[in-house]
Amino acid sequence: MSFSFSRRDFPNDFIFGVATAAYQIEGSKFGNCGSSHWDTWSETPGNVHNSDNGSIACDHYNRFYDDLDIIKSGGFDSYRFSTSWSRVMPDGKSVNSEGLDFYDRLVDGMIARGLKPNLTLYHWELPSYLADIGGWTNRDIAERFAEFTDVIINRIGDRIDHTATINEPWCVAWLSYFLGGQAPGIRDIRAAVRAMHHVMLAHGKALEVLKSHGQSNLGIVLNLGHGEAASNTQADINATKTFDAIHTRWFMDSLFKGNYPKDMLSKVEKYMPENFESDMKLISSPIDWLGVNYYTRGVIKAAPNEPWPHFEGEEGVLPKTQMGWEIYPEGLELLLKRIYNDYTNEIPIMITENGMANEDVVSNDICDDPIRVKYFEDHLQAVIRCIAYGVPVKGFFGWSLLDNYEWAYGYEKRFGLVHVDYETQKRTPKASFKAFQKAISGNQ
Repeated sequence: MSFSFSRRDFPNDFIFGVATAAYQIEGSKFGNCGSSHWDTWSETPGNVHNSDNGSIACDHYNRFYDDLDIIKSGGFDSYRFSTSWSRVMPDGKSVNSEGLDFYDRLVDGMIARGLKPNLTLYHWELPSYLADIGGWTNRDIAERFAEFTDVIINRIGDRIDHTATINEPWCVAWLSYFLGGQAPGIRDIRAAVRAMHHVMLAHGKALEVLKSHGQSNLGIVLNLGHGEAASNTQADINATKTFDAIHTRWFMDSLFKGNYPKDMLSKVEKYMPENFESDMKLISSPIDWLGVNYYTRGVIKAAPNEPWPHFEGEEGVLPKTQMGWEIYPEGLELLLKRIYNDYTNEIPIMITENGMANEDVVSNDICDDPIRVKYFEDHLQAVIRCIAYGVPVKGFFGWSLLDNYEWAYGYEKRFGLVHVDYETQKRTPKASFKAFQKAISGNQ
């Protein structure tokens, strides 16, 4: 199995990479790592499939050199990784030298292999100490995040190629504090709206620190929602506009226009922190690139008898992944062109996550995943079309390097380009990994 495209079909400076997140692969029991809200949330029955946790995960803490060798063997240019706040500052205040030493070794390992380190400072792992004082509902979180940023950049900033402040603010705030689908699993609109603001304020505070250190190539990673109305009724169209405000315009308007969408503010301003307007200048500080994570679309149906936001998702008709998400590469193309036309224009865009879960098995040391090969083929063809249109897409990171701890889904869902046997920790590159290897190493 192979892709129809090759590296030659992309600009000379286009970056191919793979992505992971600290809690999903490292193993929180190692290196004097502190407790995070994921450790405790997973211990509550019903929150996580099989009550799985990230205590061992993929044992990346002890096996990272081997994992970096795998990345290098695939012909990839860059590794997108994240730093664990709980590992570096277990109590949210003091620094764990073992944690910083680990990231020192990790980054040096990338440099030694010619891989560009692409850092995400925060990928959902909040120290329990900070969760105890309200987590993202507490305005102080922004200052604490700025302190964490300073600690990290002081140690490894001299070797980082690209830095993102926060991964998927919608998940950090709305999914976790309104829908209750991720740690800390709260379902409260006031908490959610405050978290929606504080996560953007934390981004602005972190940017301020990064720029004070002379860092460049600074951005943020968003999982913007591509929503389509379930019907052409005005009710479903209006519901889709609300979905868009929550998933996309809240973040894009604040970053690039310095304000939140008026239609959403008219519903939630009463829950917002006092004088939130004074934070908007900092939140909209210029960034150098925008990271976009894309997996599927939302099919949106009005729910007029429910409280605001008055919509619900409807099961789509397209083929689905193991997660139950529709495979819809056209949505990536529509989203990228919209971002380019409505917001960013010349600011580079990186596809920082794209991939799918599948029930992959290894047989005779071979792991075939033809559905994933086609998934990547179709989504990268959408990227090629966007580049031809003029969208400055500068990179693509497959999610994920390894099968890993898939948050509330535990270890059941496999997104990896590399299969992981969780009992033995054996790594087996899948057919999709080999397709990338062939396409981007110049052998196709």
